[in-house]
Amino acid sequence: MKINWGFIKFLVLSGLIVFLFGFTKERNEKRKLIGIEIEFLDENDPFITLNTVNKLLIQNKDKVTSVDKETLVLKEMEDRLLKNPMIRDAEVFVTVDGILGAKIEQRNPIARVAASPNYYLDDDGKKMPLSSVYSARVPLVAGTSATNFKEVTPLLLKINEDAFMKSSVVGLHVRKDGTIDLKLRKHDFRIRFGKPEMIDKKFQKFKAFYKRTKQDNTLTGYSLVNLQFNDQVVATKK
Repeated sequence: MKINWGFIKFLVLSGLIVFLFGFTKERNEKRKLIGIEIEFLDENDPFITLNTVNKLLIQNKDKVTSVDKETLVLKEMEDRLLKNPMIRDAEVFVTVDGILGAKIEQRNPIARVAASPNYYLDDDGKKMPLSSVYSARVPLVAGTSATNFKEVTPLLLKINEDAFMKSSVVGLHVRKDGTIDLKLRKHDFRIRFGKPEMIDKKFQKFKAFYKRTKQDNTLTGYSLVNLQFNDQVVATKK
């Protein structure tokens, strides 16, 4: 009977590859981590410290170099990060050279709500606690609301996207009937914005009014600028 040396060589080579792969994998898993690298993906200043993220990752360990790679459960680490109220999304991974990495996307506050206690409203319309690390420079929302001011989120997002309105608006007051007044940074008149509807059109009307009255030096002579009417701006003099 003729021996198929080619087939035997294939089996031996395959077995050797499997052995080396298993040996390398086992040896790699038993290695300890050598460091942590954390990357914040958003442009905001950190609302959570690197030390806090480190503790969420390695929990009760004194330092990362005491953690074996084989003991890591990356999904559990991600779940712990996502339970932090400052974090919107997180990805945890380990590099081949033993670095524990975490990519963090923070929640993005677009307003601060005057309540007891105060809190942020993020760009998903959800409540976000204040941070002891960094205070966001965002408009202050006050007044009456049955939905934790979620109804003003579309208006806040539009303000945040518009350079002129973002630099001008410092406060929103929600009235009992659901209409909204805006407070400006450099002027003492109120803007009666109305319901958060036809936002772009109302922005255009206010910008046109602002430009015209600033040119003829009459801007400071008004106490209320009403944008609720379809094709006009109704301004009340002091």
